[in-house]
Amino acid sequence: QVQMVESGGGLVQPGGSLRLSCTASGIIFGIDAMGWYRQAPGKERELVAHISSGGSTKYADSVKGRFTISRDNAKYTVYLQMNSLKSEDTAVYYCYGYGHWGQGTQVTVSS
Repeated sequence: QVQMVESGGGLVQPGGSLRLSCTASGIIFGIDAMGWYRQAPGKERELVAHISSGGSTKYADSVKGRFTISRDNAKYTVYLQMNSLKSEDTAVYYCYGYGHWGQGTQVTVSS
């Protein structure tokens, strides 16, 4: 069984930064694509950023230029560096990888 464990969410003021981390643990074979979705209240879950096993990335248009996804394959960990945060970035952020989802971490952007 694989577990995806997230950390790094919290409350930040508009314009601030946060870094999310997500580590896969358990029985893992090889390197898989990983990424982040988010879900705001009353909205559907949406893709935020994706990174392939080879390191190729893609982003939602709304976060391009502000968010950066990266990974450390040796640690089975994916990161999401979020800069210039806006109130509309407020959501629960979920990581995924190896066929599993994390439990979600709350990000709140408010003054």
